[in-house]
Amino acid sequence: MAAGYLDILRARHAARLLTGTLVGRLPNGTASIAIVLFVRAEGGSYSVAGALAAVYGLATAVGQPLLGRAVDLYGQPRVQLPAAVVSALGMALLAVAGTGSPALAYAAVAVAGLFTPPLEGGLRALWPSVLGGEDRVHRAYAMDAVAQEVMFTAGPLLVTLLVALWSPATALLVINAIGVLGALSVVLSEPSRAWRSAPREAHWLGALRSPGLLALLGSFFFVGLALGSITVAAMAYADDQGRESVYGWLMAALGLGALIGGAVYGARQWAGAPERRLRVIVGLLALGYLPLVLTPGPVAMTVLAAVSGVFLAPAVACSFIVVDRHAPRGTVTEAFSWLVTTFGVGAAVGTAVAGPAVELGGTAWSFGVAGAGGVAALLVLLATGPVLTVPARTAVAARGSENDRNGAVEPGFSSGHQA
Repeated sequence: MAAGYLDILRARHAARLLTGTLVGRLPNGTASIAIVLFVRAEGGSYSVAGALAAVYGLATAVGQPLLGRAVDLYGQPRVQLPAAVVSALGMALLAVAGTGSPALAYAAVAVAGLFTPPLEGGLRALWPSVLGGEDRVHRAYAMDAVAQEVMFTAGPLLVTLLVALWSPATALLVINAIGVLGALSVVLSEPSRAWRSAPREAHWLGALRSPGLLALLGSFFFVGLALGSITVAAMAYADDQGRESVYGWLMAALGLGALIGGAVYGARQWAGAPERRLRVIVGLLALGYLPLVLTPGPVAMTVLAAVSGVFLAPAVACSFIVVDRHAPRGTVTEAFSWLVTTFGVGAAVGTAVAGPAVELGGTAWSFGVAGAGGVAALLVLLATGPVLTVPARTAVAARGSENDRNGAVEPGFSSGHQA
C-alpha cells in the first residue's frame, strides 16, 4: 500500500503540489467549524452560525466554477493567488468586525467564499503532467482524497487548539494566513506556471453540457448535504455532553475513518466501470450515516463517526475518475470545480437545515438529515444509471498532451470508449 503512494510522492514536484494544495485549502476545509465556533463565542445562535456557514458555502459554490473556468482560460498563477488573498481578507474582516453588524458579517463570509481559490481542481489538472501514466494518476486521485482527509482530521483539531490557546477570531486569522502561503507555494511551482488547458469547444454551459457529469453532481449535492448537517449536529451533540472538545474529536474521527478507507481503496487496482463501483460505495456511505441518529455516549459516538467516514474518501476518489470520463475536453479545472461547487451547495443546505432541526427536534433529528442525504445520493445514482453508463465525451485527447487530464482514463477504456 505505502509503496504505491511513495512512488507518487517521489515524482518531481508531486509532494510540493500536494502539500501546498492541502495547506492552501485549509481555510475552506475548516471554514464551517471556524465560523460556528466564532459565532457561538460571539453569542450567536445555531441558526445564525448555520446561516453564515451556509452563505460561505453558497458563495464558494458560485465562485469555484467561475474561477475554475478562469484558470482554464488564463492559467493558474493569474487566478489562484489573487483569489486566495481576497478570500483571506474576507475572513479577516469577519474576525475583526465580529457579528455585531449582520450585514457586514454576511458580506465578509460571502467574499471569503466567492474568492476561495480552485486549488482542488487545479491539482487534479496537474497530475497527468507531473506523473504521466494513467495508473499513477488514478492512484494520485486516491492519495489526493486520502490527503484531504488528513486535513479534515487535523484541521478541526488545529482550529479547536487555536481557539483554546487564543480565541476563535485568532483561529480565523491564522488559518487563512496559512492558506495564502499554501496557494503561493503551488503557483510558484514549475508545473503550475507551465500548465495550460487543452483546447475547448466554445459553449456557454462549459462542462455542464455533459449529462453524465450532471448526474454525478446531483448525487454529490446530497453527499455534501450529509456532511454539512453533521458539522452542526456534532456541535449540538458536544453541547449536550457539556464538553466543547467532543466536537473536535467527532469531526476528527470522521476524517480518520475516511483516511483509512481512502488509503485501502487507493492501494489496489479496481476492475470494471467506475460508475458502477461508485453506486456501491455511495450505498455503503449512506449505510454508515444512518446509525448516527442513535447518539450514544461520546466514546461510542466517536466510533460511529469514524465508521461513517470510511467510504467517504473512496467515494470522492472514484468520483474524480467519473468526472474525468464525462467532462468535455478542455474543461479540466472547471469540471472539477463544479464538483466542489455542488458539494459546497449541498453542505451549505445541510448546515442551514441542521440548525433548525436541532432546535425543533433535538440532536438526533440533525443527524437524521445526514442519513437522509446519504440515501438521496444513492437514489440519484440509481435513477441516472443510463446516462452514467457510457462517458458522453467522444473527443480523442491529443497524443503527447501531458497537460490534458482527459487523456487519463480508467484501465480498460481509451479516450472515453470501452476497449
